[in-house]
Amino acid sequence: MTMRIFIYLLLLTTIVHAADMRTWTDLQNRKIEARMLALEGESVMLELQDGRKVSLPLAKLCPADATYAHSQTSTTKPQVTPTITANFEAPWPNRIKFGEDPEITTVKEDATTKQFIYESANYRYTSDARLSKSVVKGFAVMFEATHLFCRSLPLGLDGGRKIGGKLQITLFENFDDYVTAGGPPKSSGLFMGAKDVVMVPLSSLGVRPVGSGYMFDRDKSSKTLPHELTHQLTPRAYFGPGAMGWFSEGIAEYVAVTPYRSGAFSVRGNHNDIVAYITSYGTKNSGGRALGKDIHLPDLKAFMFQDYSNFLQQPQINYGGSLLITYYFLQMDGEGDGKRIKAFLKALRDGKTGEDALALLLDGRSFSQLAKDISKSWSHRGINLTFAPGT
Repeated sequence: MTMRIFIYLLLLTTIVHAADMRTWTDLQNRKIEARMLALEGESVMLELQDGRKVSLPLAKLCPADATYAHSQTSTTKPQVTPTITANFEAPWPNRIKFGEDPEITTVKEDATTKQFIYESANYRYTSDARLSKSVVKGFAVMFEATHLFCRSLPLGLDGGRKIGGKLQITLFENFDDYVTAGGPPKSSGLFMGAKDVVMVPLSSLGVRPVGSGYMFDRDKSSKTLPHELTHQLTPRAYFGPGAMGWFSEGIAEYVAVTPYRSGAFSVRGNHNDIVAYITSYGTKNSGGRALGKDIHLPDLKAFMFQDYSNFLQQPQINYGGSLLITYYFLQMDGEGDGKRIKAFLKALRDGKTGEDALALLLDGRSFSQLAKDISKSWSHRGINLTFAPGT
């Protein structure tokens, strides 16, 4: 495990409250707080305080923790989310338009403490710089449009912990302060799962200083921000084993790559943009994974079950591959109605994980047959997608 990945895991944890949480230490004396879920071969599956699951090789743990993992004969099951109908029966949206003029409330402006708080319908923005209502309205449109988009998808994206009735956004005037707070140096935004907050430097929102105030560029957009906002709205059950990685990142990529402009997402017209994003550098060089049209992924089952630390080590192929697989299930599988992936997501909400949940996606198919179906569907769209044979 690289230092960057271990630090990422640390960012997902906060002070431990649950009695079965414990400190896990690796051979380099790096620590995380987590509860043990299961012993899987030569790895231990841990649940972080925010509900995300990670798999750590026993060989990389200190001897005491490796011995402890082996000594456990039973494990704590993840918290079950009761089944609810959510919006699974809603039609797939063609276009999402947030056409309102978002009402902005100024909650607090304190120049001494550098705390400035503003609110729109669903979000609270805590900034370290004073912003005018017009500037907040400018970027609030994108936040509210993304919220509407995620809630409109018939996939039960009804997560997100509200505090005082609002989802939390933290804004930073200086990029260095954003990095100091935990933002990756090359990122334009970050979802901190342990705190349920999206952190954003003002530069990512097109907000720049002009004289004693700020100006907003309405054409400024970032794929990273809809991606991180989608994470914030994704139910924690969707981060469980069997979905963590390929689906949790795939759906965030799907939202982020869907064309957006001035409060509107063109959903049904997103196919060409998704292909351009995966295979090259995006539409009009707006950013992409640049994998080309001959894409080779690992064995499908292994890809869907890889632990998150491995997922982060090869972001281009893993994020791009996750979008290919997620898009297949959303709009290409079966009758193109997303029937199987909805059943899969409902199973996750019922508390099923791993192969029990993935059985709803397979629907009688083997992983080998499913891989062939995915490859065939994408070949009709001009992408030669292959998977390594299963072991």
